[in-house]
Order: sequence, then C-alpha cells, then structure tokens
Amino acid sequence: MARVRYFAGAAEAAGTDEEQVDGSTIGEVFAAVRRTHGERLAEVLPRCSVLHEGRYVDDDSAPVQPDDTIDVLPPFAGG
Repeated sequence: MARVRYFAGAAEAAGTDEEQVDGSTIGEVFAAVRRTHGERLAEVLPRCSVLHEGRYVDDDSAPVQPDDTIDVLPPFAGG
C-alpha cells in the first residue's frame, strides 16, 4: 500500500493527515481516496499539487509501488 499524506485543506477534507491506500497507479490511488472520503475531498483534489516520492506528478498513469509516498498539497496562500 502507498502512504498518502494530506496537508492543510486536503487533510481537513480527508479527515486525516495520512493513510495507506491500495493502487498501482496515481489514478487508482486517487480513485480509492475519492471513494473513501467522498465529495468534500473530491472537490479539493483537482486544485492540489501531487508529489510522488518527492517529485511533482500530474500523470494519472504514473506507476505506484507499495511503499511509495504520495503527498497532496493544496494551494497555499501567504506572504
């Protein structure tokens, strides 16, 4: 299972900071979290940046290994 870490508003929408999720691609992992956490997280995800093993990814077909880490980072405001 991949480790998915949520930050800021994404953590609030998911109701957790971190969880283990099954999926062999980024798309499968995010389909699983949408099913688990529902509409609130589904609305936040399209605005988030996704890091897979510390690198930005925007390809749903990117492969995910069982011990990989995926970070979900919503837009941050500040100065």
